[in-house]
Amino acid sequence: MFKEDTLSEKTILITGGGSGLGLAMAKAFARAGADVAICGRTEEKLQNAVKEIEKERAGAVARYYQCDVRDYDRVTSMFKHMIEDFGSVEGLVNNAAGNFLSASEDLSPGGFKAVVDIVLHGSFNCTHVFGNYLIDNDKEGNILNMVTTYAEGTGCAFVLPSACGKAGVLAMTKSLAFEWAEYGIRLNAIAPGPFPTEGAWSRLVPEEKMEKEFIKKVPLKRVGEPEELANLAVFLMSDLSSYMTGECVVIDGGERLQAGQFNFIDGLMPRSKLKKIFKAMKPGS
Repeated sequence: MFKEDTLSEKTILITGGGSGLGLAMAKAFARAGADVAICGRTEEKLQNAVKEIEKERAGAVARYYQCDVRDYDRVTSMFKHMIEDFGSVEGLVNNAAGNFLSASEDLSPGGFKAVVDIVLHGSFNCTHVFGNYLIDNDKEGNILNMVTTYAEGTGCAFVLPSACGKAGVLAMTKSLAFEWAEYGIRLNAIAPGPFPTEGAWSRLVPEEKMEKEFIKKVPLKRVGEPEELANLAVFLMSDLSSYMTGECVVIDGGERLQAGQFNFIDGLMPRSKLKKIFKAMKPGS
């Protein structure tokens, strides 16, 4: 889909890039010609991820930085070291996140804060430091934020901290897309539907029965493949999308379309039986 130079001469940082969708994006960026930086809190995971990224393309350059994105000073230090290592940074993907299932009445203030701090404050910290670096050095750049399909409009039960944090990130995306367009800085977002990853999926979909229900809700009747999301990320981080900013692109197999008032009927019985019932209900039948 992309050439080996689609992202050439770009260095891109992916927060939470040591595993899951973050690692999938990092690998795709490397295949498309980018130098890649990843950050996270677990050094061993980051070390292994860098080895995987470097295998994606001959001559690929990848480095890791141990950093907690909730700490503004540590984020500032990380970017300083990154710029020293790579010479410049052109792109940022705010992917680091936390989430867990909980009835909201049972949610502790600490649990709420932990998720919002990573999702919203962490994304702001990285965006603010990177944005100021670009502005101070008269450089154009690109920021991609990972949100959710429930960040805009619907919210979501049982994941209140995530819903609040991701809604904030989406608002930041749109706000800064307008404000920073003057500097040649683009901001867009991706809202994934169900993409199973070892870490997040085990916390959010702990039972096989729940996984089957997830798949039933998706009109395409399957979950997403990491490569599908990674391809979208490459496009949005490349000059192929140079006129796009302030957008949130949904990639969910149509899951969000279930919000339609009568969409639930689709799962009640086979389509052939539904069609017979609909036909019988028509006036004059």
